[in-house]
Amino acid sequence: MLWKIDAQSPQPLHEQLAGQIRRGIAARELAEGEKLPPARDLAKGLGVNMHTVLRAFQTLRDEGLLEVRRGRGTSVARDAKSAARHVELARSLVSEARRAGLGNREILRLVEVQL
Repeated sequence: MLWKIDAQSPQPLHEQLAGQIRRGIAARELAEGEKLPPARDLAKGLGVNMHTVLRAFQTLRDEGLLEVRRGRGTSVARDAKSAARHVELARSLVSEARRAGLGNREILRLVEVQL
């Protein structure tokens, strides 16, 4: 899988990388259990700081898409495809709600009502 970073984009670098990995999981270009390149190697290849890569990995770990294990590296989590779909649905909901002028509390209330 080929990832690219656009240094001129207004989107933060870590978000660009996280988005590309997320889309790769959703499109099954990355398989569950597949190991990702070490952060240091990936950062060097992309021409970014290693902390940028680690921040992207952390975001995806928090979303349940990656497993980060010290000494074992980073791999795509089990059920990552399903989690990626839920993350994208949540992102779409938040984006649409914000376009409609809703604030964070109102968005949270909408979700809580559905639980």
